[in-house]
Amino acid sequence: MMSRPLMMGRMARCWMAEGFSYPYSKMPRRTSSRSPISSKLVTTSTPREVAIPRPRRDVEALGIVAAAIGPSRCGGDKSKRRDCYKGGSSRLVRTELFALANLPHQHFSSHRCRSRYRAVGNGGRSNPTSRNLLTLGSPSLQVAEKPSIALSIASAISGGRMSTRKGSTDVHEFDGTFQGSQAFFRVTSVIGHVFSVDFPPAYQNWEGTDPVDLFNAPVLRSECNPKVHIRRHLAQEARGCTYLILWLDCDREGENICYEVINCTGIPENEVGRRIFRAKFSSVTEKDISNAMDNLVLPNKDEALSVDARQEIDLKVGVAFTRFQTRYFQGKYGNLDSRVISYGPCQTPTLGFCVQRYQQINTFKPEKFWSLRTYVIKDGDEIQLEWDRKKLFDFDVTVMFQKMVANDGTLIVTDISVKEECKARPSGLNTVNLLKVASSALGIGPQTAMHMAERLYTQGYISYPRTESTAYPASFDFRSVLSALVHNPLWSNNIRTLMDAGFVKPRQGHDAGDHPPITPMRSASEEALETDAWRLYQYICQHFIGTVSPDCRYTRTAVEFTSGGEIFRCVGHRVTSKGFTSIMPWLAVAENNLPTFKNGDTVSIHKVDIYEGSTTPPDYLSESELISLMEKNGIGTDASIPVHINNISERNYVQVNSGRRLVPTALGTTLIRGYQCIDADLCLPDIRSFIEQQITLIAKGKADHLQVIQHVIQQFMKKYSYFVKKIENMDALFEAQFSPLADSGRLLSKCGKCGRYMKYISTQPMRMYCITCEEVYYLPQNGTIKLYKEIICPLDGFELLLFSMVGPDAKSFPLCPCCYNSPPFEGIDKLFGAIKLDDTGKLGKGAGMPCFLCPHPTCKQSMITQGVCACPECSDKKCSTCESTIIEVDFNKKATPLEDGATLHEGCILCDELLHSLIEMKHGKSFFMRRGRGRGRGRARGRGGSRGRGRRGNSRHDDPKMSFRDF
Repeated sequence: MMSRPLMMGRMARCWMAEGFSYPYSKMPRRTSSRSPISSKLVTTSTPREVAIPRPRRDVEALGIVAAAIGPSRCGGDKSKRRDCYKGGSSRLVRTELFALANLPHQHFSSHRCRSRYRAVGNGGRSNPTSRNLLTLGSPSLQVAEKPSIALSIASAISGGRMSTRKGSTDVHEFDGTFQGSQAFFRVTSVIGHVFSVDFPPAYQNWEGTDPVDLFNAPVLRSECNPKVHIRRHLAQEARGCTYLILWLDCDREGENICYEVINCTGIPENEVGRRIFRAKFSSVTEKDISNAMDNLVLPNKDEALSVDARQEIDLKVGVAFTRFQTRYFQGKYGNLDSRVISYGPCQTPTLGFCVQRYQQINTFKPEKFWSLRTYVIKDGDEIQLEWDRKKLFDFDVTVMFQKMVANDGTLIVTDISVKEECKARPSGLNTVNLLKVASSALGIGPQTAMHMAERLYTQGYISYPRTESTAYPASFDFRSVLSALVHNPLWSNNIRTLMDAGFVKPRQGHDAGDHPPITPMRSASEEALETDAWRLYQYICQHFIGTVSPDCRYTRTAVEFTSGGEIFRCVGHRVTSKGFTSIMPWLAVAENNLPTFKNGDTVSIHKVDIYEGSTTPPDYLSESELISLMEKNGIGTDASIPVHINNISERNYVQVNSGRRLVPTALGTTLIRGYQCIDADLCLPDIRSFIEQQITLIAKGKADHLQVIQHVIQQFMKKYSYFVKKIENMDALFEAQFSPLADSGRLLSKCGKCGRYMKYISTQPMRMYCITCEEVYYLPQNGTIKLYKEIICPLDGFELLLFSMVGPDAKSFPLCPCCYNSPPFEGIDKLFGAIKLDDTGKLGKGAGMPCFLCPHPTCKQSMITQGVCACPECSDKKCSTCESTIIEVDFNKKATPLEDGATLHEGCILCDELLHSLIEMKHGKSFFMRRGRGRGRGRARGRGGSRGRGRRGNSRHDDPKMSFRDF
């Protein structure tokens, strides 16, 4: 029987498929070393003949495939094995064991070779049994949520002895032990969520789909980043792997991503507990990773389903309401930014808190009050006494009390109270408290603070930053954390004092059962981090040190006086032990030492003044106060709270003023007032709290996720129907707040239909409006518009406009308002890929066509008349099929797809199969911003999405029309 040559991975390109004999002296010997070039034994289930391929001359030094005779043939005797090789034949005897020596400088390919050997030995099956396992152990795929986390995990488990190769995300490979046996590990990652929730294409058209149909519409899951090919990457890396270990973040979103990964790998879900395991960890330190590896658990299906339910509910509710109210109000008012008027079960109640405070301020009526301020002099110090009545709202009565005290002239000490009190040290730091401090004390917004905390976590400086717990587990090793921070000069003295005197355990806080409080894991320097990231890290360190420091102790002295029947008091504080305030000085007790008083002492009154003041309204909500309200009312989670606050700011519902206070805009205020006029439940926190309660029941396994989705959707569907019937109530408020389109803007250019001047509306979205024809012509956004030399378009009679972008490299181009909105030529859309939804939701042909794309020969601004000459470097060769210009492509010699290493290739990019498979059409933003409301796709990405959770804090302003994440 003829045996087949073993063609493996990269080695297939290095060996010819004909046998050769190899002297035993040149065969690689098996060693006990774990170096990348040591031989690896692979067990096969069926004896077979193996042919040793003959190497090509130019690659003889790269490596060899060695064969060894198993004990069943030679009895383990070395001399017999040597004799088997001395036969000189290129055909080896049948054997049960063979060895593979890795290529010296390409050892990263060994996992592929081993997988192939194992698959061959198992009849092509990838599920190894007891005698089909690799001698060095079954391969396992380990998947993290970010590439940086995957690198940390691989480094910790392998001790730094690993190889790395490129893929959609990096893949780290090494040998180790798993469940007491030798194993081969493959560690890679996703980039946040793999899939996003969306409507099918049939429901994408705003005009063709009634929003009420979206409540019962099906949903589909598509890749968040199709160009990254994460799904294909996971499927490829999972081939031949026996085990799947999931290292996703330990929260509900992480559990959901776990099952997304399982779906991509093709390993059945019923293998959970046998081949699929979950690692639970709170930091990326080597200790925590090793502990998680030794205590693997199972992924939580219920928590994953709860995220699916939230995504579908937010998608359907948010998109349905948003599409309806955007279409209803779009184009009706001139000074209204109507590009998208969004609604969300989380976003809208969050805005409601801000508007509620705004209404309290506007309806507040100040009132004057008066108070007595009495002063005494003791031991040369002037002391102000506090009046027991605080303040009065009647001036005459206040004057009466002043005269009574002044006529008495003296104060008698009636009571002295001296108490030892303490200010308790803080409990552990959770996400909400971190965000509140970042906003109120550090001036860092919640969204930015969360990104910084995630980056500090991925860099290994702090533990997992999303946690609701403020209580540390009983087994937490505080000493090791303090030891890691002791070398920083900012708090080294505090830590040494604690370790010498003995630190105290933190106060008992709230244990939410998710993660320990946010804790510093290793020391950092100010030079290693960005300014704001360092300030956030510094606070986390100070807070942790404060939790294990003693309480602050002080003496409180209160003295009570009487005069003319009125009671006055003064209070003093003297700190006896600073405790935790030595590391957190902003929480220190203000010292105020009082002179010595005795009961019955008589003190002369120095003066009695009447202070006049007025009551003041509360200030606008700060981000810190809003976070507290959201937490109290169950709006969002510790991870989504900053997203909701950021959403209402980016969608122009509130503005962030000094002190990071949120001031509602006219649009935000009118929206909430409109909801209150129609159905107050739509903007009350109870509605989101209800949804969160239902989702929590799913996460705890107490409710079926399909039933919860159906129940919640039906409730919102009824509210939507009522909202549509009563929309005139909201429209009346908009009409009172915003100007009609006819009363807005300024006259700019002539309409080609009626010959009258049209008005230019400069507010977003920028547009032209003809009062006579009552038609709206949308313009490119984010630039300036002016009349272009009073030139008339030869096609429709409209005056041309000149659009100029902003910035140092700004570009300008002329356009006809009519041609830009309704291109007159068929095929322009296909030629330039300009198919877009216009602002009525209709599909326009070539929507957004400026003059430089116009092919009309009589238009002086067209691409035909503006052309100068043909390119002198291009050939005149044309494609015989489509008449496109033939191009010449010079490929990189290392990556050329051509045969025999050729690099030059000529062809048509549309008709040539090779070139067509390599090109991709993109539409840049350098010329102009395309108009249109977008497709309203409503992607409910949860976390990650197109940038993923591996982002480095890059500020990206997504078009809110295209995403309804975290409503």
